[in-house]
Amino acid sequence: MSIIRKATFVGGGIGSLAGAAFLVRDAGWSGANITILETLPLLGGSLDAAGDAMHGYSMRGGRMLTSDNYECLWGLFKTIPSLSDPGQTVFEETMAFNERHHASSASRLVNAQRAKMPVHSMGFSMSDRLELLRLANADESALGTPGTDRITDWLSPGFFTTPFWLMWSTTFAFQPWNSAIEFKRYLHRFMLEFSRIETLGGVKRTIYNQYDSLVRPLLHWLESRGVDLEFGCTVTDIDHAPIDGQERVTGLRCRRAAGDTTLPIGEGDLVFLQNGSMTDGSSVGTLERPPVKSPRDGSPGFKLWERLAVGRPELGRPAVFRRSIAESAWQSFTVTLPTGDFFAAMEAFSGRPAGIDGLVTFSDSAWRMSIVLPHQPHFLGQPDGVQVFWGDGLFPDRIGDFVAKPMDLCSGADILQELCGHLRFDPELVAGANCIPCRMPWIVSMFAPRTQTDRPVPVPPGWKNLGLISQFVEIPDDVVFTVEYSVRAAQLAVYGLTGMKLPVPPVTPHDKSLRVQAETVIKAFV
Repeated sequence: MSIIRKATFVGGGIGSLAGAAFLVRDAGWSGANITILETLPLLGGSLDAAGDAMHGYSMRGGRMLTSDNYECLWGLFKTIPSLSDPGQTVFEETMAFNERHHASSASRLVNAQRAKMPVHSMGFSMSDRLELLRLANADESALGTPGTDRITDWLSPGFFTTPFWLMWSTTFAFQPWNSAIEFKRYLHRFMLEFSRIETLGGVKRTIYNQYDSLVRPLLHWLESRGVDLEFGCTVTDIDHAPIDGQERVTGLRCRRAAGDTTLPIGEGDLVFLQNGSMTDGSSVGTLERPPVKSPRDGSPGFKLWERLAVGRPELGRPAVFRRSIAESAWQSFTVTLPTGDFFAAMEAFSGRPAGIDGLVTFSDSAWRMSIVLPHQPHFLGQPDGVQVFWGDGLFPDRIGDFVAKPMDLCSGADILQELCGHLRFDPELVAGANCIPCRMPWIVSMFAPRTQTDRPVPVPPGWKNLGLISQFVEIPDDVVFTVEYSVRAAQLAVYGLTGMKLPVPPVTPHDKSLRVQAETVIKAFV
């Protein structure tokens, strides 16, 4: 009699959902033997979206997608049917949408005079070019001792005033004090985007927000195959013991509304842990009040990883990514408008319709504020006439230019005032709008300077049945802060623990293309 193997995913982010799909699709597991445990009443992790026209829509953010780079993500969604057209996959639906609405930004940077800045030149000096080339070609082992250099250790102050840095940093959310390794990896992974960074021509958008367009179809597919989704369950600790020379997870201590229990993990069972989350500790404000600042140690995801990693270097060093909220935080906001007046004014200013013009960054903003107007509707069920857009500020601890307080102490109304100030728009254009701010204290913590061993690999050595899926695992050559990274981590963990012989799609080496290299050099010298 064969033993029925079970798999439990701790955390309901996109990585766990993808991992469950790989178990079913590629490893042949029955969905009935797979459980996903989630504390919140919503799956999808950082790819969340909620609300309605009356109370305001809200989403913490949306990751940048490309069709040329995301091998694992699109490999998965080429097999997940669209909810709106089951005859198409999510991939086919998304690519067809982008053929109709091809990204072409015309107002990427806007200065203090509300003038669109010319961005045909990256603004490099010769020393900027030489320093950037030196960093791009450096071996990771040379980036500090061992690997803890910041970007500022390799690039001079003038580089951080160039149009290139303004566009690159707001597209990918980099700060000068972030890891030189992560910046170097981005330069290689997205070298294809270097020559079109001012238009964001390589960006692919989903039809709706990424929760409705990616998470919902994947959830529907998993549920149709019997995968058990349990909400309101927080795993507070993991029991494990050495068995036959390897460490094995034997139980999960769970906190539910009905009380604390321990979920036993059988001999052949697998556990996949989301070790930390970039949106841990996030909080949402309202039009009238700012987000509440969460306690520094109030993150259950990181706490679990910290407890598990004590005395076990193969599980990484989570404390490295919890050193400084000031270096890891930024703030987003979602605006719901009852009329199309604001969109009409922005479209007249940019010369592009919503959904075509990309990220607009106010280059002189103290908050480093950006907004993006997506194609409408952006939410399933969004009523006709209601418009929704999203924005963020990379420096939420700085005093605003039109509001005399830092962004993280601002209500939604304050943020709208600041935005109208930068655009020189009459506040009447946002009359009746609902702006919901969201504070994310650890959103770019994975960019912290770190050594190679500070992040564990998806299948840690010495563990028989534990896989790690998150933005805090180590995957050489790929880049964190992308949906692709979570999906790739899931595929590596699932294939590794199940002994799958299928290859994980390799990272496409665009940086080795002579055409891409030539286009990059030409762009750097304009």
